[in-house]
Amino acid sequence: MIIVLKYIRNIILILIIALILFAAIVLVLLTLLEYRPDDITTSHRDAKATLAEGDSVRLLSWNIGYGCLSATEDFFMDGGKTVRPDSVDLVWDNLQGMAGRLTNENADIYLLQETDINSDRSYHVDEKEYFEKVTQLTGDFACNFKSFFTPYPIPPIGKVEGGLVTLSRYDVSDATRISLPCPFKWPVRTVNLKRCLLESRIPLKDSEKELIIINLHLEAYDSGEGKIAQTKKLAEKLAEEYAKGNYVIAGGDFNQTFDIVKEISIKDPSLWAPGSLSSADLPDGFSFVAADNCATCRSLNAPLTADTQLYIIDGFIVSDNLKVERIENIDDGFTYSDHNPVRLEVTLLP
Repeated sequence: MIIVLKYIRNIILILIIALILFAAIVLVLLTLLEYRPDDITTSHRDAKATLAEGDSVRLLSWNIGYGCLSATEDFFMDGGKTVRPDSVDLVWDNLQGMAGRLTNENADIYLLQETDINSDRSYHVDEKEYFEKVTQLTGDFACNFKSFFTPYPIPPIGKVEGGLVTLSRYDVSDATRISLPCPFKWPVRTVNLKRCLLESRIPLKDSEKELIIINLHLEAYDSGEGKIAQTKKLAEKLAEEYAKGNYVIAGGDFNQTFDIVKEISIKDPSLWAPGSLSSADLPDGFSFVAADNCATCRSLNAPLTADTQLYIIDGFIVSDNLKVERIENIDDGFTYSDHNPVRLEVTLLP
């Protein structure tokens, strides 16, 4: 009996050592292969100016939840259980549903967040390529989540490559990925998002001015310091472009509420809660543009029900040389994503 117990003890000890070694190897690989983007990365192309001062521009912003966060789904980071949907069929159903909305809106510029191009969680569907084909618009991509293997939870997230996509009817002269501060330390940082801004510069006819479009998705799961630092860098970028005389629009998923719209009360304090933005956070010449006709985001602690926690965290910031003609949250009932799209129409004041 003593020999048997020693044998079992040795087997357990070997297994523990093997697990520790495996974890150490994975950690070393994650550190060596960590996604470390440059602070600024710009792609330049020849652009023909087709937009002019006095013209109106229609935009639509939508966090598409990488095609996986429709009304029937939950998500482990919000208190749910799901890591990815059961099959690629759900991904395609969601993408096709969202494509119908995009084409019906016929916007000039689409700002999409959480768009996967090669991830286990979305069955390696290239969502950027799909939406480019559907809208017949040229798209620019800025990666904000890239990991060859994300080892949590069980089963793990696995490989992820996704980020921001901006689709434009107008020629873009420069598309730039601008890194935002990352609040996470090693080793958590190695498999976490590297948030960024995707800046698109659109030349104007007979003018040295440009229309600057900034697509964004700010921090969600930090303790607050990340959102503050990222908002500050965004504000600096806005002020820089405004000082040049440019027209500036920043839009997307802020993961924060706006002081210009009514708050939606938190039903359960244990659920994820957004940060808050004040108009005082913005530089001179800018204001928030957001609507409260319906919520823009839902909690993913469970599939959608009448009791689901709702939020308004998607919207825009615009410079005062733009006249806001229309702002509206589109009530899609969270059918295809955990976010509803937001519609904005502006006119470039001469």
